[in-house]
Amino acid sequence: MFKGIPLRTNMVVICLAVVLAGCASTKTPSDVMTDAKAAEATLAEFQRDPEMAWLQQNLKYAKAVLVSPNIFKAGFIVGGSGGRGMVLAHGQGSRPWNGPAFYNVATVSVGLQAGVQSSEMVAMFMTEKGMNSLLSSSFKLGGDVSVTAGPVGMGSVAPLNGDVIVFTRSKGVYGGLNLDGTVISIDEKGNQAFYGRPVSPVDILVKGIMPNAKAKDNFMPGPSPMTAQK
Repeated sequence: MFKGIPLRTNMVVICLAVVLAGCASTKTPSDVMTDAKAAEATLAEFQRDPEMAWLQQNLKYAKAVLVSPNIFKAGFIVGGSGGRGMVLAHGQGSRPWNGPAFYNVATVSVGLQAGVQSSEMVAMFMTEKGMNSLLSSSFKLGGDVSVTAGPVGMGSVAPLNGDVIVFTRSKGVYGGLNLDGTVISIDEKGNQAFYGRPVSPVDILVKGIMPNAKAKDNFMPGPSPMTAQK
């Protein structure tokens, strides 16, 4: 299945993927809009958080950003968690951003702090390799692309190496979510519900197709949070 990952771990990923896919299959346009609004709110909160200085200073250099407002601990599986994510990518010309595109997130590590049931995540895709991974059907953090935990606090930080820089937060606790081995896959049902027809990440993030009229009127009427600081 996934090379280099033990069989038991593979089963965790499979179970999480099945659960998330099942949830996505029941999505309505209204449900997806709710997810998009929640992700937008999470990104805005990270941009206001004084502990996220590095993210705020470098977000404009990211080629894309994946926001997951709720990565939940899968209590029925030891060592697993998952959630959904929304991606925005930098556009060109009059389109400063493209998206949103919707993804599923399934991680095989416990990661979450004791007593914490869910966490928020913002993942910055800094390289072409990282950006290209978003155009595939699925990919693995720490395998297909390198992942680095983002620094928290106001101190200066040396340049970071990594295709993806990840920040997580839960109930005032920063970090605490191990994303090595996390599998990110396209939420085809979510994208179809939002755009009103089958679309691919290339259509959304590269070609910059527009949402349907209803979605366009109700999602991100202003400039993208990604580019507001340019």
